[in-house]
Amino acid sequence: MLGKSIRMERIIDRNTKKTIIVPMDHGVTVGPIEGLIDMGKAVDEIAKGGANAVVGHMGLPLHGHRHHGKDVGLILHLSASSCLNPTDPNDKVLVNTVERALKMGADGVSVHVNVGSKTESAQLEILGMIAGECLEWGMPLLAMMYPRGEGLTHDEKSPEMVKIAARIGSELGADIVKTYYTGDSETMREVVEGCPSPVVIAGGSKLSDEETLKMIRGAMDAGCAGLSMGRNAFQHENPSKFVKAASMIVHEDRSAEEALNFLQR
Repeated sequence: MLGKSIRMERIIDRNTKKTIIVPMDHGVTVGPIEGLIDMGKAVDEIAKGGANAVVGHMGLPLHGHRHHGKDVGLILHLSASSCLNPTDPNDKVLVNTVERALKMGADGVSVHVNVGSKTESAQLEILGMIAGECLEWGMPLLAMMYPRGEGLTHDEKSPEMVKIAARIGSELGADIVKTYYTGDSETMREVVEGCPSPVVIAGGSKLSDEETLKMIRGAMDAGCAGLSMGRNAFQHENPSKFVKAASMIVHEDRSAEEALNFLQR
């Protein structure tokens, strides 16, 4: 579909076929955190560094939209839960629609599914429904597929669990699948090979620059299409320079050492 192809080029680089996505949807889950107090400034820094797209709830285009600076793709996040949920913080519910995302000027939408959680069935139902709407509207869909919950038989970042979660996202219609990095390029390659959709890795908790860049390099060696990294990007002391360093690996196929040297200059 032409519309989806055009929008995908605002999310995935048309030349390298790789992407750097920076999620900024944390405000709903954990409130105003370091790096996202001023959303407009955060988006400016990330865009300046060369990120392909940002992910956020409706508040991001409403309160973080800028009238200057470099452009960046917008993925509207349709799922939500808060850390204050007394029953199950892993219960992701639908809070927006594909049609409204189009009206907000979004280039794509995203849905979060915690595979193995108590509410997995409802979350999968949402993913399938949204995938159908995206097909109708020509809207790219990013599925955040995390093994997370009481139903897991292995560690949530084990290849066994990550492979299942990623494959589910692709089977249900995701154009891009975001999931955990399994810890090394060999096992991550198994995830990529088992998922027909492009796979991007999540950043997870805050890491050192060296650890983060080595993880990105490992993901690229595994055949991933890039990364979707939040805290390690917008909470960095120099977000713009960090994204540029990540771009050296993702879009220029440079080594983690070269990227780290650039970052430390």
